[in-house]
Amino acid sequence: MSVYSALNIEDLRVLAKKRLTKGLFEFCDRGSEDDVALRHNREALERIKLRSRVLNDTSSRHTKSEIFGAPVGMPVVIGPTGPAGFVWYRGETALAQAAAKAGIPFTVASTSNTPMERIVDEGGGGRLWYHLYVWRDMEASLKAISRAEAAGFEALVLTVDSTVPYNREFDVRNGTTMPVRLTPRNIADLVTHPRWLFGTVGRYVMADGHLPRYLNIDMPEGLSSTGVRDFLFKNDSLDWDFLGRIRDLWPRKLVVKGILHPDDAAKCAKCGVDAVVISNHGGISSDAALAPIDVLPSVVRELGDRMTVIVDSGFRRDSDILKGLALGADAVIVGRATLYGVSAGGEPGATRALEILQAEIRRTMGVMGLARVADITRDHVVLPHELPL
Repeated sequence: MSVYSALNIEDLRVLAKKRLTKGLFEFCDRGSEDDVALRHNREALERIKLRSRVLNDTSSRHTKSEIFGAPVGMPVVIGPTGPAGFVWYRGETALAQAAAKAGIPFTVASTSNTPMERIVDEGGGGRLWYHLYVWRDMEASLKAISRAEAAGFEALVLTVDSTVPYNREFDVRNGTTMPVRLTPRNIADLVTHPRWLFGTVGRYVMADGHLPRYLNIDMPEGLSSTGVRDFLFKNDSLDWDFLGRIRDLWPRKLVVKGILHPDDAAKCAKCGVDAVVISNHGGISSDAALAPIDVLPSVVRELGDRMTVIVDSGFRRDSDILKGLALGADAVIVGRATLYGVSAGGEPGATRALEILQAEIRRTMGVMGLARVADITRDHVVLPHELPL
C-alpha cells in the first residue's frame, strides 16, 4: 500500500508506523501515562451520533467555509505538530504545501526544524499561523513573535496547557529524545529503520550539514544536548497578565490553545483574544483530562458570538469534524491525521490525508441532507444522554 492508495487516516497511520522508528512513532502516536485521555478523546466522539434529514437537494454540496472572515476549502486547520521535521525532511514545508493546496491554514510549531521564513517562501503561498511555546527563558521565547510578524504569519497560536513536562514514560523506555540523538536505548531502533534514517536524518546531514534541530527558537550558540534540554524547560509562571502582554505584542489574530473551561474562555475574550482552541493537547498534557468535544457546548454557550471557537484532539474522521461543527465550533484542528500522512510520504501523504477528510465530509453531508457545512446545526447531533431508550 502507498499513500496514494490509502483509503482512510488509519491506513496512513499504518504506513507511518512501518517507516518510522518505534520510538519516534510512539512519540507522535501516543498520549501520556496510560493513554487514558487519548482513548477517551476517541470514545467521546464516537458516542455522539449524527441525525440525518432527508429529501434535501445536496447535488451541489461543498465543504467551503470561512475562518477569520477569509475563505477556506473546508473548516479545518492543520495544527502544530513538533515532530513534523523529524518524521520527514523539512516536513513542515510539506505540510504547508498540502494545506495551501487544500485552501486551509497550517500552524508552524515552535519546535520546527525548518526556519519559519523558509516555510513562508516554499510553503505554497497558503495561510500560515505560528505556534508559540514559552520556555523558561521567557524573553528568548518572545523573540519569535516579532520574527513571525516580520515573516507575515496571519495568526499567533499561544499554547497555555503545556507549562510542565509531559509524563510520557514510554519515551524514556524507548530512549526517545528531541532533538533526535543516538543513545544506547535507541540505536538498534534507528539502524533497523533505514528508510527513515537515511531519507530524513541523512538528508539533513547531507543537505544542511547538521542533524535536525530547532531553528525557530532563540537559543545560545554551542549548547550541549543537555543544555538544549534544560533551555527547553517550559515556563510555569504564565498568568493572565502574561496573556495581556502577548496581546500587546502581537498585532494580528491571536489564538489561545488549551482551553477546557468556559470561564477561561470568557477571560480570553476580555483579553482581546480572537479565537480559542478547546483542546487537551491530543491527550498529552494530562491523562485525566476532559475530552474537548464534551467541553465544547459549554464554551460555545459562554462565548456566544464574541470570538471564533475551534476544537481539536482525537479528530480522525469526517463525522468527527461534522460533530464538532454541529456543536458550535467554527473549525476543527487536525494534528496526527496529517502527521501520519507526512510521515508516510511527505507532501503527497499529507495531501492524501486532507483529500480523504474532504471526500468523507462531502459524502456524509449528502447522507445528512446538507448542501453546505454552514447549514449544520445542533439539531444534527444527538448526545449520549439524548439517545432514545
